[in-house]
Amino acid sequence: MKLTSAAEYGIRALLYLALQPPDKVCLISEISKVQEIPEKFLAKILQNLSKGGLVKSYRGVKGGFSLARPPEQVTLKDAVECLEGPMALNRCLISEHSCDRSPRCPVHLVWKEAQEKFMGVLASSDLRTLADNAALLGK
Repeated sequence: MKLTSAAEYGIRALLYLALQPPDKVCLISEISKVQEIPEKFLAKILQNLSKGGLVKSYRGVKGGFSLARPPEQVTLKDAVECLEGPMALNRCLISEHSCDRSPRCPVHLVWKEAQEKFMGVLASSDLRTLADNAALLGK
């Protein structure tokens, strides 16, 4: 499993917004330049994050983007699922009926446990903690 560029860039954009003062509205051009994300691609990503309720979009002369919620209330799981949709390590985990071998497959429980742990790590990683870590690293 590999995250798309959209998910990677989206996480970088969210982290950038989390590092800003709460009332700051950031321009796409600013985020694009600092995070080295193609501006047109970033616009699409931010639109999806806005539809998903993770960022606020402001139009007009003072337009731009900011986080829609406090950074401690936005997790990597939120971001990834917003940009990638529901995640599954294997097709047998997509739904109950996606693989008729699941009930008798010896690997199914391993996939299930791995998925639960992976999603747990993403769910416990919030933007506030990541922003604090970035500040400690001098980023």
